[in-house]
Amino acid sequence: MKNKVDNIKSNISDIFELPKEIVMDLPKITMIGNMQILVTNHKGIIEYTKETIRINTNSGVIKMTGSDMCLKTILSEEIIISGLIEKLEFLY
Repeated sequence: MKNKVDNIKSNISDIFELPKEIVMDLPKITMIGNMQILVTNHKGIIEYTKETIRINTNSGVIKMTGSDMCLKTILSEEIIISGLIEKLEFLY
């Protein structure tokens, strides 16, 4: 049932040219080189160390690993992480 609803939302997004991340409640990830990541539409932080950060989203967990990572900004809708980012994973 959820897949059918997702398809309908995706079609509506295409028809009205609306951003999919808003219509489908998906995270949007913007990465600047391997030094900074901006995650919008998150549901909170699960784990935070200098080597690993895990962020909860409606579509699963985003896991970042690296070194000297820190949270530059954390707001209700966006998180900015800086440091040396070596790996980005999506865990479902």
